[in-house]
Amino acid sequence: MVKDLIWSMGISFKINYMDIHESYFKGKVEFRGDEYTINLQNERRGKVLKLPFKIPDINNKILVRMTGPNVGVEDFLPYCGESEWLEIDSDAITFYAADHQDQFDTLEIVDDFSDA
Repeated sequence: MVKDLIWSMGISFKINYMDIHESYFKGKVEFRGDEYTINLQNERRGKVLKLPFKIPDINNKILVRMTGPNVGVEDFLPYCGESEWLEIDSDAITFYAADHQDQFDTLEIVDDFSDA
């Protein structure tokens, strides 16, 4: 029941850091005191969103938004299940992040579009 309540409000991760590699970003994000690895890359395997924990049944398309002071980018991604890491495959987010590295502090996962 608590997970359903958390999810109905969306999920907001604090971005601790994201390091750029040749064609992807790898870093750490935090949610409710737990730290998770994030992998952000282009759409070589199509658009993908995987989360490091189970969530209730949700819409097929999820709004993924990265923000920071004076920067922001978002994309709709299909939820592809659970993974050891937070995985985001999105050309729009990856290319924008490459131009604005180290400016992001928040990653939001939104399924309830009444507040999006």
